[in-house]
Amino acid sequence: MRKLLEQLETGRILLGDGAMGTSLQKLGMQTGQCPESWNISHPERVRSVIAGYAAAGSDILETNSFGGTRYKLAHYDLSDQVAELNHAAAAVARQAVGEELFVAGSVGPTGEFMAPLGLESEENMYQAFRDQVAALVAGGADAICIETITALEEAKVALRAAKDNTDLPVIVSFTFDKTAPDKFRTMMGVSPAQAATELTNAGADVIGSNCGNGIEDMAEISRQIRENTDRYIMIQSNAGIPVLEDGQTIFKETPEEMARYVAPLVENGVQIIGGCCGTTPAHIAAMKEALNKIVK
Repeated sequence: MRKLLEQLETGRILLGDGAMGTSLQKLGMQTGQCPESWNISHPERVRSVIAGYAAAGSDILETNSFGGTRYKLAHYDLSDQVAELNHAAAAVARQAVGEELFVAGSVGPTGEFMAPLGLESEENMYQAFRDQVAALVAGGADAICIETITALEEAKVALRAAKDNTDLPVIVSFTFDKTAPDKFRTMMGVSPAQAATELTNAGADVIGSNCGNGIEDMAEISRQIRENTDRYIMIQSNAGIPVLEDGQTIFKETPEEMARYVAPLVENGVQIIGGCCGTTPAHIAAMKEALNKIVK
């Protein structure tokens, strides 16, 4: 088994990958299609996206399983295929990168809320995360990446499901919105400091933030996380804040602009740096070049 934490313990800075959904759309995935279904129907296209990031310099490649819980798959009448689709997601990623690079099983939010804010029970949500995580592990994942989370309760249930049912390192990454200069909250009101403190206490191996912000704001978010945890930090930012042009969502931050913030992130103690929405292999390659100038 590839040892992600052993690499981080050496002080090595690892590069994550970039956007999956927009990459699949460029390869023909239509609005309304289930991305996870492509792990079986179009594995070669999913594999090509992952291989493209690996060729650009990514060390950690995420699986195409962000919406792989039964809750999300139910929107496509695929809730009975959790095991099959998630196993395929991890297997396709492993085929794309071989044995030298790390595969992180992507676990996104369920879209549901637990009582008293919502109707879902903690036990049902735990079982949903458990089923997804187990399939990702069986397919060959080296780590579990619980990402784009906004609620602490959901993060803790997903983390517990991963820790109870695997021996893999677990990354938990929140999405924050900017509410004022240097102030950030999730839509559920969680601050970077609160997320870092509570996830540390809950046993997360890596704590971070993804999506929602361009890399400039992520530099400040990472600083606030570092002040409240001694765990490893992951930052995977969008290629800027999305704008709507001619009916299309555009991310305008260039590879060069993202690369400029690699050094500040490293200074803040971030050890996994990658991209989220709008990022491409060109962004990862530019970040790799910037990282090579810092780490000799």
